[in-house]
Amino acid sequence: MKILVVDDDPMAAEMICAILEDGGHQVRYAENGVEAMELLQAEPAGLIISDMNMPLISGVELFAELRAQADSTPFVLLTGDDPSQYQAQAPQINACLMKDEQLFERLLDTVEQFEG
Repeated sequence: MKILVVDDDPMAAEMICAILEDGGHQVRYAENGVEAMELLQAEPAGLIISDMNMPLISGVELFAELRAQADSTPFVLLTGDDPSQYQAQAPQINACLMKDEQLFERLLDTVEQFEG
């Protein structure tokens, strides 16, 4: 699956990309929501995995902008905060995972849900 990872923390993004690549996925990386929009215009993704707290555009704002542009790509939000507040804010987000010590175990399981 082609996955776009959006995260302003290069270390976190590198670890997420490595896990997804080890899982057999083709992964691209954007440092922020603006770069993500540019990459998606050049080549669509099968899944977007985005951090919540980023400069310029938050993960929820990126999700809303994509939906406003009729982009229905499945969207997984990652956050260090309680994910329930973001799920309440944007219930159409496909999944919201907490960035904790179990993230990497849950990440591939979550991605599998969106494989066709």
